[in-house]
Amino acid sequence: MTKKIRTALISVFHKDGLDELLKKLNAEGVKFLSTGGTQAFIESLGYECQKVEDVTTYPSILGGRVKTLHPKIFGGILGRRELDGDRQQMAQYEIPEIDLVIVDLYPFEQTVASGAGEADIIEKIDIGGISLIRAGAKNFNDVVIIPSKEQYKPLLDILNAQGAQTTLEQRRLFAAEAFGVSSHYDTAIHGWFTHSSK
Repeated sequence: MTKKIRTALISVFHKDGLDELLKKLNAEGVKFLSTGGTQAFIESLGYECQKVEDVTTYPSILGGRVKTLHPKIFGGILGRRELDGDRQQMAQYEIPEIDLVIVDLYPFEQTVASGAGEADIIEKIDIGGISLIRAGAKNFNDVVIIPSKEQYKPLLDILNAQGAQTTLEQRRLFAAEAFGVSSHYDTAIHGWFTHSSK
C-alpha cells in the first residue's frame, strides 16, 4: 500500500548530506518537526520547522537526555492509521501523525575509539534516537524509518522517482535496515560494557 509523507520528524547527530534530502522533502510539501541542533540546522537552510517541545509542551530536560520521549511523539509514530480506535485516541490527545522518521545516532563507537573517558562514553549511548528507530520500524505499515545517514540517498532516490510517497515493500526494507542499525549499536554498547568491566 502506497503512503504519502506529510510530516517528518528529524533528529540527527551528523548533519552532513541532510541538506539535499531536506530540499526535496520541502519541495514536496513535507512539514518538519525537530529539536535542538537539528532544528537549528533545518531553520538555517530557510525551512520552517516545528519544535518537538511545541507538540509535547515539555522542554528538553536533564541536559538533553529527554527530548523526544513523549506519548505525543511516539503515539504519532506508532499510531495505526487503519484502526479507528487508534485514530480516535490520536485525535483525542492531539497526537500528530508522523509519516517519516530520520535519525542518525550519537556516535558511540567513534567516542570509544577516540579514547574518551567513561562519562563521555555513557552520554553517547543514544536513548531517544534508538527508540525512534524501533518505533518507526515497528510501524513500517505507516511510517518510513531512515535509521542512519547511509540511508539518506536511498530515500532521496525514491523521492526523486515517485514523489513523497513510498510502497509497503520500500518501508519494510527501511525497517529491516533499521533493526540492523539498532542491533549493531546495542552490540557495540554491550561489547564496551563487557570489556570495560573486566
